[in-house]
Amino acid sequence: MTDPARGGDPLAGAARLPRGTAVILRHDGVPGRALLALRLGRLCRARGVSLIVARDAGLALRLRTGLHLADGMTPPLRWRLHGRGPLTAAAHGRAGLARARRFGAHLVLLSPLFPTASHPGAPALGTVRFARLVRGAGVPVAALGGITPGRVAAAVRAGAVAVAAVGALARPPAS
Repeated sequence: MTDPARGGDPLAGAARLPRGTAVILRHDGVPGRALLALRLGRLCRARGVSLIVARDAGLALRLRTGLHLADGMTPPLRWRLHGRGPLTAAAHGRAGLARARRFGAHLVLLSPLFPTASHPGAPALGTVRFARLVRGAGVPVAALGGITPGRVAAAVRAGAVAVAAVGALARPPAS
């Protein structure tokens, strides 16, 4: 996931991602977001990486990308009629998971699994509660929040089908 405050250059981050992964472009309210999305889309297509635009169905439709919705959002009618890319959603608990399942999300990013720098002091779900929520989700769930290379296995054991991170795009992996 991109983050204008702490995520680094999204183009450089996307250039490091392996084929078959995805970038969720947040950068809400940032001047030049549409141009950034266009450039990121070109790079992602060339590398076999999916681009998903957050919270802007119009931009996602114009660029023929996926759409990511914040917890509490539902897809607008124009997306339900014309959207062709993956539909993902954020959730922070049972209600968000149920809403995403009802509107047909392909994947839900459930957070925060672990304590995270982006929300200091916010309570994390932890692996036990996360696993319980995943079992009742009825939709594939990715783990978000405090994800590091050393925590991926714990996320998968708790039922995550994928992991998502902000900081992972900010810097190259340690060698």
